[in-house]
Amino acid sequence: MITRYALFEGQVKPSQTEAFRRAVTERLVPVWTTFPGHSEVRVMFGEERDEGAPEFPLILAISYPDRAAMGLALDSDARIRSRDITGDIVAQYFDGRIHHHVTEAADYPAPATA
Repeated sequence: MITRYALFEGQVKPSQTEAFRRAVTERLVPVWTTFPGHSEVRVMFGEERDEGAPEFPLILAISYPDRAAMGLALDSDARIRSRDITGDIVAQYFDGRIHHHVTEAADYPAPATA
């Protein structure tokens, strides 16, 4: 499984946190969940961080079974709609940058307890 992360690094504009989160939840999540081939969509809103750490008010993680499925999603109409909506939300509520990272996951279950 691979996961593509969108890291929103920066700050939500003053007094706009709830509006930003609502816009993401109401406008973007319905589009992200229509990306073809995905196995999971996770939306994580930053709550706290270590002193001096960069601020990530939003992290999006969309998982796919393989790179071919991710490629189909990245070429889809849903992604185009997502980019347009993201641009509107960023202009209104967010100061910062968005960067993407692709990871390959390996799961390790917790050991059984006696």
